[in-house]
Amino acid sequence: MPGSLLPDAIVPGWTEVAPGVFQRRYEPEDVSVGVIVGSTGITLVDTRNNPAEAEEIIRDVRDAFALPIVTVVNTHAHYDHTFGNQVFAEHGIPIYGHHLIPRHFAHHEGPRLREVQEQPECGPDRDWGEVRLTPPTVPVEAPLRIDPGGRTIELLPISAGHTDTDLAALVPDARAWFLGDVIEESGPPMFGSGSYPLDWPDALEGLLDRIRSGDVLVPGHGSVVDRDFVERQADRLRSVAEWIRDAFAAGRSLDDVRPERSLEEYWSESFLRSALEDGYAQLSSARNLPDDGA
Repeated sequence: MPGSLLPDAIVPGWTEVAPGVFQRRYEPEDVSVGVIVGSTGITLVDTRNNPAEAEEIIRDVRDAFALPIVTVVNTHAHYDHTFGNQVFAEHGIPIYGHHLIPRHFAHHEGPRLREVQEQPECGPDRDWGEVRLTPPTVPVEAPLRIDPGGRTIELLPISAGHTDTDLAALVPDARAWFLGDVIEESGPPMFGSGSYPLDWPDALEGLLDRIRSGDVLVPGHGSVVDRDFVERQADRLRSVAEWIRDAFAAGRSLDDVRPERSLEEYWSESFLRSALEDGYAQLSSARNLPDDGA
């Protein structure tokens, strides 16, 4: 799509990050929502935290763009990116997302949602009373090219990292990417809730094989970044993975491991503790696997 569809490329509330590709940063949590404008319709990237927030997106898109939403893409399974899905499903809009999102919902988002719905005091800021878990209606298991609204988009499953449900959306004619929370700019990448801290650096390295210099990269939270930013974040994540592996190899218990000062300069102790617990669980599981040669 050459150029913007809108005069002077100014759309109140939205930032045009590439021709016909827009980002809006919503509170709470500074979550990114994307709009990919085609000739006959709009693809929306991520649906926020609950139905009311999803309805706000619909109003904002309607006010800014003279086209209908024809497709939704989920970048990963976490609540702040998917708990608005039901609104779009009710409108019959196809939702593309990683094929493992239903499994993640069952293990992580579902139990958290039930707890808050049964005991609202556990999450007074969540406003999840009306949320119904709604997985993608079009599961994506392998790279997929789609053309919703007359605009080509490539959907690329990412190997396990932030979660095992991460999905990149590339708009090839604009070289613009929506990456979800495999990259975060307004804060450090978050561990926990189904993360794979030992594998995350390799997931980013695999993604970097596809990213060109000059590409526009929209993170799940924060401002647009470039390829160099992803490389730096991959290096930081690799430092976390090495810290976990070294501690495990030395036979140190979880209680005896303390974060390295260089890591604490970037991550909070609670984030690092979560990464350590997940990493130890993964390494313990691998150690206990039966030997195929036995």
